[in-house]
Amino acid sequence: MGFKNLFNTKKILSLIAVFMLLGTSVLFAQDAASAGASASPATDAAAKDTGLPTAGYYILMFLVVCFFIGIIGKVFRVYDLTQQIRGKKPLNWNNVMGVLCLVFLVAGLYGAYWSFTVQGSMILPAAASEHGGILDKMFWTTTGITMTVFFITQILLFTFLFRYRYNAKRRAHFLPHNNTIEKVWTIAPAIVLTVLVIFGFFTWKSITNSVDAKGEPASINIDITGHQFAWELRYPGKDGRLGKTNYKLVNGANKLGINFKDKYSYDDLQADTMVIPVNKSVRLNIHAQDVIHSVYIPAFRVQLNAVPGLPTFFKFKPIMTTAQMRAKLDKPTFEYEVLCNKICGGSHYNMKKVVRVVTEAEYQAWLAQQKPYLTDQLKKDLKFAATEDSKQVQQNRLALNN
Repeated sequence: MGFKNLFNTKKILSLIAVFMLLGTSVLFAQDAASAGASASPATDAAAKDTGLPTAGYYILMFLVVCFFIGIIGKVFRVYDLTQQIRGKKPLNWNNVMGVLCLVFLVAGLYGAYWSFTVQGSMILPAAASEHGGILDKMFWTTTGITMTVFFITQILLFTFLFRYRYNAKRRAHFLPHNNTIEKVWTIAPAIVLTVLVIFGFFTWKSITNSVDAKGEPASINIDITGHQFAWELRYPGKDGRLGKTNYKLVNGANKLGINFKDKYSYDDLQADTMVIPVNKSVRLNIHAQDVIHSVYIPAFRVQLNAVPGLPTFFKFKPIMTTAQMRAKLDKPTFEYEVLCNKICGGSHYNMKKVVRVVTEAEYQAWLAQQKPYLTDQLKKDLKFAATEDSKQVQQNRLALNN
């Protein structure tokens, strides 16, 4: 148990990793606590802190612990040598390791409890979409099963290490093979995993079904296009249909590459805020113009990648208006947000838009105020005016000939 045997490269790297994880967890907990506190000069000063003093504190703590462990190892080594010189039995390391296993078990269980209580407070709020409740149920079912197995196996593992530690007076019983045990620990997990997989498959299938069922009211089609570093929104006009797009048509005036040869594109609307009616199905048509982005609306449990050249879709139904969620959370300034869940570049943090869930009447009133993409300036740039005048002249000539 000398100092050289106690420390080697692998052990030191493992200890560094453990302390870095511990430091990260504590920092996350501190951030959550400061975020929930009211704004104050002290809070503002903490927010401006670069984190270097905190990192230095944990590095110092790591070095102190390593030094402390080294001293204990040396003390035990000297004690062993002293016992041997006096002709007495040296320290029974099997008992020491058995007790340490129990200590590690208690510390680990407390660590798991601490993680659930501290990091557990950072989970997402209640789902505000129809499929969100189903998704949460699947998540908590899986978490409950895996956590139950985790606690049972860890308690048995470290308890057995203590209970059956080496004893010269006890002879070990070797069990090289047992068909019953093999069947139990093979069939039982297989049944549980099969149930979870099937449950998850049908849940995911229902969530990703972007086609409206027969007899079901048509979903509201909204195009959301990601580029570095913003989201662009496009709503259908009075015809209820979105016009086609073509990446070859993208330019300064036509940033989405809308094909205005398609008659359905004439009344497409642009918007700065994603406003959607409550209890109405919404189908997001997801696009990307440069790199991979990811549409993420945490309150609605919506997340799907935006891949250049590969349109994707996500259909959901909001069940709680922004006003209702504000009242529920007691946060008058709360807003739903659509974020980017891919690190897509240096200004990735800018990719956010407000999502506002309103009543049907409020939605229709808001929709009537939105402006079309096909503005007068864009008509001039695309020479729509000349085309329309040419058509008018041709119609007049036909009228005179008749």
